[in-house]
Amino acid sequence: MRLISHCRTDIAGGCVRRALRIAWAAGAVLLFAMKPAFSQQCVGLANAPSRSLVQPVGMKLAQKAQGSVGITFIGHATFLIESPQGIRIVTDYNDYVRPQVVPDIITMNIAHDSHFTTAPDPRIKHVLPGWNPRGGPAEHDLKVGDVHVRNISTNIRDFAGGTREFGNSVFVFEIAGLCIAHLGHLHHTLTVQQLGQIGQMDVLLVPVDGGYTLDLDGMAEVLKTLKARLMIPMHMFSSYGLERFLRRIRQDFEVVESPVPRVTISRATLPEKPQVLVLPGR
Repeated sequence: MRLISHCRTDIAGGCVRRALRIAWAAGAVLLFAMKPAFSQQCVGLANAPSRSLVQPVGMKLAQKAQGSVGITFIGHATFLIESPQGIRIVTDYNDYVRPQVVPDIITMNIAHDSHFTTAPDPRIKHVLPGWNPRGGPAEHDLKVGDVHVRNISTNIRDFAGGTREFGNSVFVFEIAGLCIAHLGHLHHTLTVQQLGQIGQMDVLLVPVDGGYTLDLDGMAEVLKTLKARLMIPMHMFSSYGLERFLRRIRQDFEVVESPVPRVTISRATLPEKPQVLVLPGR
């Protein structure tokens, strides 16, 4: 089931996604031209020069290239992202899956307890929840060293089958000229407004379970719309769940499987064509 952000109206028992898209499409060009995103850095990278294929860090020299970003899959929806200046970010920080290092920044989402904690390590300086406990959308715009973090709110399904507005955030990390988005617990395809807020991404961290989050066709639609050069699966629960996603996504993208859970990326080493890079782990 796919939900549409901010959609409450029913016509013949269904959410009016098509009607909303028509209405939003009329202003899409103006939206992207006047307010493409919170930062100009993450816009228009689809027209950047051709790039060579990404290689897992285990296949490259151990020395990190200047201006590169390290991404390590810790498990479930948790990644460790490391900037050239050594700023450490952990996504969907929770009580079950944590890195061994203490990060400078954590992001969290509230869909399930495997995506957040009420007791983060007190040594963490910046704790960014993807929801607003007071209601309304969460709003983050944080700069730490060479890292800029911002978020775009989306909706989630509740356990009764309804919609919880603003229960998820797409977190965007701007680091070393790269634009990296963690889609969180995304439950619906993106509106034109949300696409404009996100901007053009280089790297996507993508939930691929096809059930608890967005269904596989819906997720494929999101990936084709965002047009990132590199997409890394997460939130797959099992090898069967991952293979189910890969069978579907091979219709649209090249798939590369890494033997190690870490990759180093720079603008110069992004794939020339959109690619799904599988890092081991669940």
